[in-house]
Amino acid sequence: MKYYFSKTLNTSFEEGLKRVAEELKREGFGILSEIDVKKTMKEKLGADFRNYKILGACNPSFAHRALEIEDKIGTMLPCNVIVQELATGQIEVAAVDPVASMRAVENPRLGDVAGQVREKLKKVIDNLR
Repeated sequence: MKYYFSKTLNTSFEEGLKRVAEELKREGFGILSEIDVKKTMKEKLGADFRNYKILGACNPSFAHRALEIEDKIGTMLPCNVIVQELATGQIEVAAVDPVASMRAVENPRLGDVAGQVREKLKKVIDNLR
């Protein structure tokens, strides 16, 4: 089983980020964190890296339900979505599959929540143009 969903876009990196944020918002997600991997690699290692950002996306109602079911589930939150520039100049967007990641947690009650979040994240990726 793949642990992510992805789509390749023919757009600029900044436009890709904008589209992802818009689609996440449509599905009830906010972006809690944004990690600029390119900038971090340059600052910490002096290494050049492609445009690559990790967005920490959260749907508050689903996060609340999951935390009520499993108090340590916060170690697996928020749902990460990446936006990266490929060597071809295209932009790839990928989102974690929460069902795949929740398999590591031995609490079957999380399955329903993870399935609903999976559908929303899959819709985000599918709706990107």
